[in-house]
Amino acid sequence: MIRWWISTLQWIELFVSSLVHMAYGFYIFSTAVGGDLSQALSDWTFKPNVVVGLGEEVSKETTGVDDLPPIVLVHGIFGFGKGRLGGLSYFAGAELKDDRVFVPDLGSLTSIYDRARELFYYLKGGQVDYGEEHSRACGHSRFGRNYGEGHYPEWDEEHPIHFVGHSAGAQVVRVLQQMLADKAFEGYNNASPNWVLSITSLSGAFNGTTRTYLDGMQPEDGKSVKPISLLQLCRVGVILYDWFDVPWLKRYYNFGFDHFNMSRRNIGIWGLVNCLTGRSGPFASGDWILPDLTIQGSIRLNSHLHTFPDTYYFSYATKRTRQLMGVTVPSGIIGVHPLLFIRVLQMSQWRHPSDVTPPYKSYRDEDWWDNDGALNTISMTHPRFPVEHPSCLVVNDSECQPFQPGIWYYKIVEGDHILFIVNKERAGLQFDLIYDAIFERCRKHAFRKAPMLPNELHT
Repeated sequence: MIRWWISTLQWIELFVSSLVHMAYGFYIFSTAVGGDLSQALSDWTFKPNVVVGLGEEVSKETTGVDDLPPIVLVHGIFGFGKGRLGGLSYFAGAELKDDRVFVPDLGSLTSIYDRARELFYYLKGGQVDYGEEHSRACGHSRFGRNYGEGHYPEWDEEHPIHFVGHSAGAQVVRVLQQMLADKAFEGYNNASPNWVLSITSLSGAFNGTTRTYLDGMQPEDGKSVKPISLLQLCRVGVILYDWFDVPWLKRYYNFGFDHFNMSRRNIGIWGLVNCLTGRSGPFASGDWILPDLTIQGSIRLNSHLHTFPDTYYFSYATKRTRQLMGVTVPSGIIGVHPLLFIRVLQMSQWRHPSDVTPPYKSYRDEDWWDNDGALNTISMTHPRFPVEHPSCLVVNDSECQPFQPGIWYYKIVEGDHILFIVNKERAGLQFDLIYDAIFERCRKHAFRKAPMLPNELHT
């Protein structure tokens, strides 16, 4: 009887979680479509004679701005960059706070490795090269999208970049910096970790998350997916989306698996069967983002990643839990997004299976209870496992200035995982306070040479 009740509750939870996620996805998609239709109607009605560029194109026409290091905003899982979902902004318009900002569109579900490769070629230009060895091992094409001249072809040690990553986007930047240090890009022997001037993390996925296990990853290995789970439904949906390969839909939103060639035009019906049954595709090879977000997967990544002495590191760790009579509980109901509320509660009570080997030697469940509905707060402050990197808790910025490179300065922020993206109104004043501080720090406090501001360039 007890097993029957547990099974029933699990099915109810899966149904509710699936319904909430699909509803939110439909809301985002319909909002983007509605915005585009409204803009098209407005343009047709008023027929403006002057076209004003926004975002990345403005910087080319602003005097002196081209001499400032760019700020690159890197989205997280299920995210999107400039040009996807119409005029919707993943960073809720934060990119408009500075005239030298790029917002790349990377694979929303592709692995951390693949996204780091894509980010490099987005900036430097040329065709994405995933590497011969990696591509062969993972069963996909070696080459991907061609970015032509790139968005910042002059990128090098003399022209470094500030990176701001949300969620998994922060780990993507760390992997990219390590690739630069390892000279992992063919034809770029001058690559150096000093091409990265600063990394700022917003709810960054540095050490994995227990949510991956709640969504369906197996805690035994952190690689395989449970047969009945939210991620299993996601897997099937993504395969079908890529297999049907509707051009206008893929232009609007893309999961990023084009290099796996899962289109019906390429693999036919039997290819679809192979993908669905786990014999081929990204979910068969493990070359997708969820294995990278398990605690085991993050430890595997972190074992090869360094914190470099000439780069500035900052992070904002979010939390939507509190202690009540010694028990970790959600810190309110209204402030937590409906998409995340169930997971905040579940993550605050997470227990690693007693019959499964812990992901690391000193693991304790209670260390992982504070969370923001998607990531555990312990994961977001700075890289901790398998080796803890130098860090400093920041309460007041002025107490830490001048900032020193090679140290992770982190703050704990009251908020859920999507507080500072998509919907600016949810964050309210905090949105401007956080992003203004990030952009000001990039322009005034994180640099290797004295910064030359636009009004000083021609004096």
